[in-house]
Amino acid sequence: MIELVVFDMAGTTVDEDNVVYKTVRQSINAAGYSFTQEQVQAAGAGKEKSQAIRDVLALDGGDHSEAEVQAIFADFKSRLVEAYDSLDVTEQPAASKTFAELHARGIKVVLNTGYDRQTAEKLVHKIGWTIGEDVDALVTASDVEAGRPAPDMIYLAMALTEIANASCVVKVGDSRIDIEEGQNAKCGITLGITTGAQPEIDLLQSKPTAVIHHLSELLALVDQTSQATV
Repeated sequence: MIELVVFDMAGTTVDEDNVVYKTVRQSINAAGYSFTQEQVQAAGAGKEKSQAIRDVLALDGGDHSEAEVQAIFADFKSRLVEAYDSLDVTEQPAASKTFAELHARGIKVVLNTGYDRQTAEKLVHKIGWTIGEDVDALVTASDVEAGRPAPDMIYLAMALTEIANASCVVKVGDSRIDIEEGQNAKCGITLGITTGAQPEIDLLQSKPTAVIHHLSELLALVDQTSQATV
């Protein structure tokens, strides 16, 4: 029986025109590099953003200091604030409806993200969602010690919603690291979704339970699982 669904934000439930990874690339390349957008998304998708910067820089095989990483990260945060202030952020199609349908089935809904809390809360507010109503909780990379693919954020989501058994949890995300996070937490179902950072061929490399193409497809999977356990 499914009791909790943990959703990634950017690319999964939030449509922000991929501005995060475009901004990561801008900040890294402003420091003297020439990484492509594809390289940035392949190496950094779904991760806490300073870790994403480390992993993108590592692609060139060079020696990069933590001071350099933090300088790029500071530039990224500044650029992202400006980008979000002017960006028309919306929810992914049927996100709110999917949350409501899950609640109607008695299933909790949590957002989790590689953003820090300040950025995540700004996004939630801009879309118009209310924590405690539209979703039951928000868990961010700055709330835990270890970011994805470590299971810490999912464990915190379970604690906040009083869910004891990870086999009753679904994790949904648009990157391989989302899938791996769910697997490391021993979630009963891990789903990739093709609305964001990585295409189906990449998502399948992490061996999710399934790959979906629209959030509404989640409901049929949840219902099938519930019927199978009756």
